[in-house]
Amino acid sequence: MKPNNKNGAGTRAARRAESAPVTIGMVARAAGVSASTISRILNGTAVVSQLKTLAVEKAVAELGFVPNPVARGLAGGRTLSVGVVAQVMDSPFYGAALRGIEDVLDPAGYSPLFVSGHWDAGNEARCIDVLRSRRVDGIIVLTGRLTDQALKACAKNVPVVVTGRALKGPGLFSLDFDNFTGGQIATEHLILLGHRRIAFVNGDPKHPDASERLRGYRAALDAAGIAYDPGLVVPGEYNEVSGLLAVNRLLEGQQQFTAIFAANDQMALGAALALHRRSLRVPEDISLVGFDDLPTSQYAIPPLSTVRHPAYEIGRLAAASMLQLLAGDKPTEKAPAPSFIPRESTRRLRS
Repeated sequence: MKPNNKNGAGTRAARRAESAPVTIGMVARAAGVSASTISRILNGTAVVSQLKTLAVEKAVAELGFVPNPVARGLAGGRTLSVGVVAQVMDSPFYGAALRGIEDVLDPAGYSPLFVSGHWDAGNEARCIDVLRSRRVDGIIVLTGRLTDQALKACAKNVPVVVTGRALKGPGLFSLDFDNFTGGQIATEHLILLGHRRIAFVNGDPKHPDASERLRGYRAALDAAGIAYDPGLVVPGEYNEVSGLLAVNRLLEGQQQFTAIFAANDQMALGAALALHRRSLRVPEDISLVGFDDLPTSQYAIPPLSTVRHPAYEIGRLAAASMLQLLAGDKPTEKAPAPSFIPRESTRRLRS
């Protein structure tokens, strides 16, 4: 028996109809109003009777209509998207900052597009090109290695918000955290506890925040009359492994120290493990300070003394600044000042 091709074709057509997206025209017909009226009601710009508004809301609910934000944005000359250049997506610091950005952009109707620069200027430049090819309305750059000139050039074509820099220019706004003061107060805390041989695990010196934290460390030593010893300063890469390797290097070099200031909490956790493996206790034998105040730092053993560098809040401020730029306003946000959070990983030096 031959299949009924006519009935089969009809079934396929019905399935296509069922899966077809609901259009604004379909909503307009169901509500008995024009498509332009539907658009104005959805955008909140229509001045119509309550009866018409209720009819539109009912039609939207019954048909399951979902407005297309891209189409709406393009109609207004925008894509309603913001590009975000982070550095390392799986970093707990950047993860918190990205969540802050998302929490501000989403209620405003903007979608973030996240890309990773991996602390490489060439990669960051390619990220910028990719985001611009997607016609994003603005770009947020979380620190990174792009030159100031490159950021200013980008801002001539699309609004830019950058963190960790002190920059000014048309279409450009920067949120600069005071890493110098942060490094200074961390070191001062250890000095006030009687420590004079303070090791410093630095980040990549090419990072502006790392060089500023080192400068703060040196300024605190100088103010206390403590000679700077370059043998106590070791490089790290802002991750746990590099903190562990840095402390191993100090110990193998037989450097004498009673405290460690690590330029971020992740390296401080690695440093703590290195000390533990050498049967050195924190803080009984070595006091330890970090930087960032990651949410996990208060649950370390012992809980980590650190400088508060609120990643989530900085992400929120960067996103709010971008919304201000997109609205044609001058951003007014300011990065919070660093503050020291004392916990159980530091103690007064005992002779």
